[in-house]
Amino acid sequence: MLPCLNKKFFGFECMGCGFQRSISLILHGEFVEAFYMYPAIYTLLLLFAIITLNFFKNFKNANAIIFILAVLNAIVIIANFIIKTFLI
Repeated sequence: MLPCLNKKFFGFECMGCGFQRSISLILHGEFVEAFYMYPAIYTLLLLFAIITLNFFKNFKNANAIIFILAVLNAIVIIANFIIKTFLI
């Protein structure tokens, strides 16, 4: 796994810390542990899937769906960062 340079140099985790380990956990079939490692993993995978599908075949309301998923991901990622950094 690649180390988090933000954690190494500044001493606290970045907003993406846990994503790489979460992907590894999904590939090993540990879906609940992947969610606990990085809560935005499933919404990010859904967002990437929708973007990829839209690249190959344009579908109705794709821009609205992508925008909503992007905002949802931003909220989950920021909330997770705040909880990990300041509350735990």
